[in-house]
Amino acid sequence: MVQSKKQKYTFLAFCLVPTFLMFAVFTLYPLFSGLYFSFFDWSGSSQNKEFIGFGNYIKLFHDAVIPNTIIHDYFLVVTKVIGIMILALFFAVALTQLKIKEAPFYRIVFFFPNIMSVVVIGILWTFIYNPSMGLINSGLEFIGLENWTRPWLGSETWALPSLVLPSIWAGIGLFMLMLMGGISNVSKSYYEAAEMDGANQWQQFWKVTLPLVWPQIKISILYIVITTLNGSFVIVQVMTAGGPNNSTHVMGSYLYQQAFVQYNFGYGATIGVMILVLSLITVLLLQFLMRRDKVEY
Repeated sequence: MVQSKKQKYTFLAFCLVPTFLMFAVFTLYPLFSGLYFSFFDWSGSSQNKEFIGFGNYIKLFHDAVIPNTIIHDYFLVVTKVIGIMILALFFAVALTQLKIKEAPFYRIVFFFPNIMSVVVIGILWTFIYNPSMGLINSGLEFIGLENWTRPWLGSETWALPSLVLPSIWAGIGLFMLMLMGGISNVSKSYYEAAEMDGANQWQQFWKVTLPLVWPQIKISILYIVITTLNGSFVIVQVMTAGGPNNSTHVMGSYLYQQAFVQYNFGYGATIGVMILVLSLITVLLLQFLMRRDKVEY
């Protein structure tokens, strides 16, 4: 019996130690390294690092660009959560509860953008937004709305909203499949009982489907928020590089500019610490706001 327990714990250690080592190397080490470098004035390439204490953090609070990057990030968070969740829910319900013969084909079509590189998506949508030969302006001219054409990515007003559409397009498929999995697990007896009580399709969705797939909805929202706060800089860097006039800079793209373009690595690490803190606060707040009793089915 003792030998059996020893073998069991040895096997568990054999499985967990490599995982922990990878977590330590690829997560903990960069995290604490970034925190360490945030206290230095360092270019990132020289051997000379000047310890300046909280100097970078003081600079952070006086940087006029930082508030705008935070606003831009949360603008993308809100618009992506609303856009992706509404469309993903709509298509998930349609493909699971309506008798559509081509449902497998539509699942592949909607999921296809998720297997594409973000860089490829950014380049593709840059061509779509092209002011002279892009699909959007050409389409507007074709239907007689020439006055609505504009240099979408070159406008300080429209550049940031223009990033929302490709972000939503690229994210619908994954969350649609997650929600479809949740909806497929809901017993048909619930819908039959609701129908017997006189509930229409909308009432069935609101009273049956939505509560029972809430765990999948919650996970989807948290995933969208985390990936947007930590990964939206890629689409920004590819499509606008933060321009025009810093109108599309998010925290991640501004970090990249400071650390790897202007070689102010210490200040870039400080921005990274800010992103981590804001991400943690946002996730904890959402966890609190979205808490509810688990519905059994």
